[in-house]
Amino acid sequence: MTNPEIPERTRGGLAGKLAGRAKQAAGAVLGNDDLAREGRLQQAQVEAEADAKLAAERARVVEAEAEIEAARTENEIERERLENEIAERERVEAIERDRERAEHAAQAEAAQRAAAADRHERGQKAAANAAENAAEQERAAAAREAAELRARARQAETVADAIDPEER
Repeated sequence: MTNPEIPERTRGGLAGKLAGRAKQAAGAVLGNDDLAREGRLQQAQVEAEADAKLAAERARVVEAEAEIEAARTENEIERERLENEIAERERVEAIERDRERAEHAAQAEAAQRAAAADRHERGQKAAANAAENAAEQERAAAAREAAELRARARQAETVADAIDPEER
């Protein structure tokens, strides 16, 4: 029998449970209610320790699952952030490509307009040169005609003088 003033260290597990049953059986056979009660308490304590261990293990499992879920959630958030970052980068690149295309198109259009203006200017200069050349040819033709007319007039005067020298 144990002394109630000195707390007994009981072992858990199967050995503690068997010791508790033995005390309970011995107390029942001997008619010692205190010993039987101590045996029942020891068995209850072993069962409580087992339940506590099981509850602690379940808590560790639940905690581990919660940590896994938290990590999964963090990974999902990070994946979404990276996807958004990639999408933003692609949008910026698309905008830059569109800007470059628009700039090239504007430069090409400006070059076409400049070439068209240059062709128009050359056409105008060519037309002005042609008109100037035509005018010069007309002046030369008019000067030749005037010289020819003067020559004919002198010849006509010479003939007229020869026909009637007094008239002069």
